[in-house]
Amino acid sequence: MYRTISLSIMLFAIWLLWSGHYTPLLLGFGVLSCLLSVYLCQRMGVIDPEGHPIHMLFGFVAYLPWFAWAIVRANLSITRCILSPSLPIAPRLIRVKASQKTHLGQVIYANSITLTPGTVSVDVEEGAVTVHALTRDAASEVLSGLLDRRVTRLENEA
Repeated sequence: MYRTISLSIMLFAIWLLWSGHYTPLLLGFGVLSCLLSVYLCQRMGVIDPEGHPIHMLFGFVAYLPWFAWAIVRANLSITRCILSPSLPIAPRLIRVKASQKTHLGQVIYANSITLTPGTVSVDVEEGAVTVHALTRDAASEVLSGLLDRRVTRLENEA
């Protein structure tokens, strides 16, 4: 029940933010569209811990600043690589262990790899992710397992 309520509040807040219209008629249409969307989600059975992971909210508050800094560091590394006269790229495919227990955790891990410049998740299997890394440094960063541990911690704190 609390997932349904939190989804309703979240959808309406996003609708308010993106619409920018606050007349009574449009607010009414916004409420109706959000309620219809929540009703359809409930009928389809997608308001579950994987479809609406509200239980991970506090873990994300700790994860996002760390991840934003990791993205900044990776951007600087790739920028240095591009601006270097010798262009020291060394593309490679690596396979890394994914220690997350749920599919949602593995998807968060694979997406975090892809969002970090210089790396792309190519394939996700149960317990492993195949990653294309542009440089040795990017590959060693993924192979260090720090991102895997942070996502696992995020998953376990939920």
